Amino acid sequence: MQRADDHITAAIRRTETDRRRARRIEARQRAVVRRRRTALLTFALLVGVVVTVIAVSSQPTQHGIPPRNTPTHLARTPAHVALMPRRQAGRPSVGASAAPTPGSLPQTHAYPSGTSAQFRSLMSALWAGVVADSLRRALPAFFPEGAYVQLKAIVGASSDWNGRLVYDYGLDIASAHALLGPDPSAARLIGVEVPESYGHWIEPGICYNRIGYYEMPNARVVYSVNGQVDSFGIASMISWRGVWYVVHLGAILRASDSGTVDDPSTGPGTSIYSATC
Repeated sequence: MQRADDHITAAIRRTETDRRRARRIEARQRAVVRRRRTALLTFALLVGVVVTVIAVSSQPTQHGIPPRNTPTHLARTPAHVALMPRRQAGRPSVGASAAPTPGSLPQTHAYPSGTSAQFRSLMSALWAGVVADSLRRALPAFFPEGAYVQLKAIVGASSDWNGRLVYDYGLDIASAHALLGPDPSAARLIGVEVPESYGHWIEPGICYNRIGYYEMPNARVVYSVNGQVDSFGIASMISWRGVWYVVHLGAILRASDSGTVDDPSTGPGTSIYSATC
């Protein structure tokens, strides 16, 4: 009886040992499977990253933007360069840059001419504006906004140019237009008389100016209507880069919000010197 019990106990122990061994083997197998899966996933991710990098680096430039880390001056391919017309070599493309406006350039000490082709062109614009009662057409003869902003040591120079000077210029254009009678188209410009000896240099710091300029008082616009010669004055012109521009047509100072004609006369009239700024 005792021997039988011993056999049973030994069998139970072997069975328990076998179960523990089986569980250990199964655990090791599961660990191996997890490690293999992790390794495969990591490898797949690395392959994906490498493929993406290769694909991006091999793509051509899109929308004119060169690939990152590519020098801009090397972005254009030799084939593209070869397709450019040879006559364009070394020349900017048409419309690539506009000529600078006079007001965007710095002032000079050049004394303006009252007889140059440029001055006559500006006075033709002034006259066209008077005949048509058009501020827009007369504006090329007016002192440039950019130059005024450079010239004036005041806050809001651009607003002053638009809201006061150009506004008054428009009022004076309308008043001069009324001088031409019922048929302004019959009026003909004879010329603009500029007394060269009247021009004088205004030093910086005078009249709220930060830079200097020449001032020309009382030039005269001479015209004819049906054979009759008449004239009126330009109250003040000032210089920018050796060119005369109108800055006050009818009056430098005015008592009311209305247009003014400076010294309208029968015949060519006479200029009178005045030291203004």
